[in-house]
Amino acid sequence: MTAIEETCCFTGHRPQRLPWGGAEEADACAAFLLSLRTELVRLISVGYRHFVCGMAIGTDILFAETVLALKQSFTGITLEAAVPCPEQPDKWTVAQRVRYGAVLDKCDEVTVVSPRYDGDCMMKRNRYMVDKSAVVLAYCRARSGGTAATVRYARQQNKAVINLSDRRSEKCYNKS
Repeated sequence: MTAIEETCCFTGHRPQRLPWGGAEEADACAAFLLSLRTELVRLISVGYRHFVCGMAIGTDILFAETVLALKQSFTGITLEAAVPCPEQPDKWTVAQRVRYGAVLDKCDEVTVVSPRYDGDCMMKRNRYMVDKSAVVLAYCRARSGGTAATVRYARQQNKAVINLSDRRSEKCYNKS
């Protein structure tokens, strides 16, 4: 088990809330991926070794794929999938499920937080990730929703939060 002091989790939006939507070839997505990679390399350089991802479509999968790519250059880093429930990908497109499965297969650890879907399993997953991490890396541009709630929870738990979104969304840093 990796120490909390060496662990970073990620929270971010689904495609419909992203400036680039699902268009990963867009300049805005490329800028996000560059800032994500830069921040992950910085975290690795100061001792973070374990990264936890909630495995949702959108920024979560991009985060996981970036960590997996960095494993080629940095030894000793691990990726954990925090799956809210076994049914997580059931309603996704075939392409999304294939991508999810490819990432899941490469994770060093898979934690299924709830044995089946219920109304709280996503929040339980988010709290699990925050509780086992010292740093929360976020892409938060909204006041409401799971990402904003996770950032607020992290602040309430006195976790460091690094928000990769543009700084117009400072509300994601607020505790309230």
